[in-house]
Amino acid sequence: MNALKQITAGIVAHVDAGKTTLSEAMLYEAGNLRKLGRVDNGDAFLDPDNLEKKRGITIFSHEAQLETDNFKMILLDTPGHMDFASQTEEVLSVLDYAILVISATDGVTSYTRTLWNLLKRYGIPCFIFINKMDAPDVDKDKIIADVQKNLADNCFDFSDINDDFYENVATVDEKLLEQYLNDGIISDNQIKSLIAKRTIFPIYFGSALKLQGVNDFIAGIEKWAKVSEYSEKFAARIFKISHDERGNRLTWLKVLGGQLKAKIELFPDEKIDQIRDYDGTKYQVISVAKAGDVVAVTGLSSTYPGQGVNVADIANSLKPVLTYRVNPGKNDIYKCLDALKILEDEDPNLHIKWSEHLQEIHLQIMGKIQLEILQQILAERFDLNVTFDQGSILYKETITQKIEAVGHFEPLRHYSETHLLLEPGKENSGVVFENDCSLEVLDKNWQHQIMTALTSKEHLGVLTGSPITDMKITLIGGRASNVHTVGGDFREASYRAVRQGLMELKIRNACKLLEPWYSFRLEIPAGQVGRALNDIQRMNGKFNGPEDNGRYTVIIGQAPVSEMQDYANEVRSYTHGEGYLECVVLGYRDCHNSEKIIAEKNYDPVSDLENTPNSVFCSHGAGHTVTWDKVPEAAQFPYTYPLN
Repeated sequence: MNALKQITAGIVAHVDAGKTTLSEAMLYEAGNLRKLGRVDNGDAFLDPDNLEKKRGITIFSHEAQLETDNFKMILLDTPGHMDFASQTEEVLSVLDYAILVISATDGVTSYTRTLWNLLKRYGIPCFIFINKMDAPDVDKDKIIADVQKNLADNCFDFSDINDDFYENVATVDEKLLEQYLNDGIISDNQIKSLIAKRTIFPIYFGSALKLQGVNDFIAGIEKWAKVSEYSEKFAARIFKISHDERGNRLTWLKVLGGQLKAKIELFPDEKIDQIRDYDGTKYQVISVAKAGDVVAVTGLSSTYPGQGVNVADIANSLKPVLTYRVNPGKNDIYKCLDALKILEDEDPNLHIKWSEHLQEIHLQIMGKIQLEILQQILAERFDLNVTFDQGSILYKETITQKIEAVGHFEPLRHYSETHLLLEPGKENSGVVFENDCSLEVLDKNWQHQIMTALTSKEHLGVLTGSPITDMKITLIGGRASNVHTVGGDFREASYRAVRQGLMELKIRNACKLLEPWYSFRLEIPAGQVGRALNDIQRMNGKFNGPEDNGRYTVIIGQAPVSEMQDYANEVRSYTHGEGYLECVVLGYRDCHNSEKIIAEKNYDPVSDLENTPNSVFCSHGAGHTVTWDKVPEAAQFPYTYPLN
């Protein structure tokens, strides 16, 4: 008997597009569900959590297994609300294919485009399902045009394959077009390859709620999806951490090569206990998971989303932009901290920070809905009724010029010196680390210590003490002592080098403050356009020309999160509930009021002793501090690295 064709597919969509309803319908039509549940009834198979039932939205990713006679799809349902986009992104790292659901009544929204860009970032081929085609006044041709305009030209209707279809497919590749013109044939395998390479994207149509077009969609995926090839060497990627009802910590992973066996030591001193094969909330314990399987394992305590085993780690591109302080009320603050640390284990983007001195807990989030859900989780799971105090915007800093930086650490019987090249990076690229140091200059072991130190720390800027971003930091040289250099010395020198370079750039006015910006879509009654445009200008936003859709007008643009984060309530108020604002985090851009923010923060980088820019040198048998501006001279600087 031939093995089933197996793929892993994740369903992604804007909230209320019908993503979970489609998942439910696919499982029902395939015969894997006896009863068709509904999100609004709170009995959906893939929304089992109490909070999901109450809210009517998907908050956590869930796994289901769809199986036909010759085909098996491991189906991963993901959150639809933009506040939980980072959890959605974590799932993308293990997908063979994505299913993008678009509501026929809403079309391509801002968040749809965000999801599309994420799929592009991860190189995931995609099947598109246009849902709610049973709604009145739906125009199929207009929907296709909307998708092709806002997502990609090569999104083609696969529900009606005819000569026009093959002609459209042939135009995406010159060799394929020449072949088609010569013999009039495009094979199924060629179409499969085009889909797998993200050259074309199939579109299907239907109504998940009424089970229309669902069987055709399943058949389409079964026909056109290719099975991934895996190596014999074991590899895996972790995409989720959760806890079961008994408190067992679950590490969710996909096997990307070889086999995973129970009772093996996957990491030093960490042995896998159970391997669980989940289908909804039910699971069976298995002894071996093969390549392509998605499973949850118990027994591991140090794993994290995005972690690779014999493959590279993957870091989320979507980051929180707001920070809040926890108000514990009558609860013990340490009990709140313990609970939040568990939740941070599941979602590292919360970035829980504890100040022993202030007895305060701070956390980072994407938006208000996530905060409300977090409050409910603390109440239901941990019996903690807490509130959150209005937080602040998460600013970041970057540089506009390159510089050679140096850090020196030489207290008595210690010695290390690190030379770095700091350069501006691309917008929203984060911090990139590279090594361009010769082994003739510095031993490999010391280079490894420097690179480990650089990558393990969140480096802060010198304008407000905010994290740096959009920078490239390259190791270009250093010095060690055969007698006095010991472990940890280069960590101190490297941290000081980063800060020393930033201080040099500050006096050159080559440091700048960044703030998060929203991409927004505002839909309002036509009579309110003047008010809206004035508001956007007041918020230092930018916008395209308003589009008139009859009774309503659509305004698309960008604005600082700090100005627009509470604007949705204003819109509902002045439009009497008829207006709608959708905001998606666009990334970090120049801060619109940087002078004001810098003055308010009143940050003194030299007084920040944990991130000092100064160095330590030794003379007359004792270590002494040399201020950052004198370090290049004391270190016999420059290091002769070409800056041009």
